[in-house]
Amino acid sequence: MSLSSRCELRLAGVHPDLVRVVRRVAEGGALFRVTEGLRTPERQRQLVAEGKSKTLDSRHLTGHAVDVVPLDAQGQVSWAWTLYFPLANAFRAASIGEGVPVVWGGAWGQIMADYANANAGQAAYVARMKEAGRKPFLDGPHFELLQARQSAS
Repeated sequence: MSLSSRCELRLAGVHPDLVRVVRRVAEGGALFRVTEGLRTPERQRQLVAEGKSKTLDSRHLTGHAVDVVPLDAQGQVSWAWTLYFPLANAFRAASIGEGVPVVWGGAWGQIMADYANANAGQAAYVARMKEAGRKPFLDGPHFELLQARQSAS
């Protein structure tokens, strides 16, 4: 299955490696829509003000992140977490298949290849946050490229 023209438009300005992963997920048969890719600073400020994002330094601003939403059995948009786990597993497989390290917003702090499945990744993230005395921020729609680490020099 291929992406709709509307989804392709929403991938404009997104890093080509992440676009490859998104397209591979679609080709694998996962049912979803791309809701956002590249964002303007104004849009990011709006999302932070609405509590839908936690940072003004989003990877969306540089085209290194996408948000997607799964479709239910009737082809309707659904925000149900039960549909995000299979979609995240499809992203995990596509990420590994393309050799592109991707981080999922449902399991922050680890690349998708480092856990067996989305449920396990999220459980590990939630446990780390609880251990640190912090509330987890679960962002199921969000997928981003692994950020290159800065050198210490």
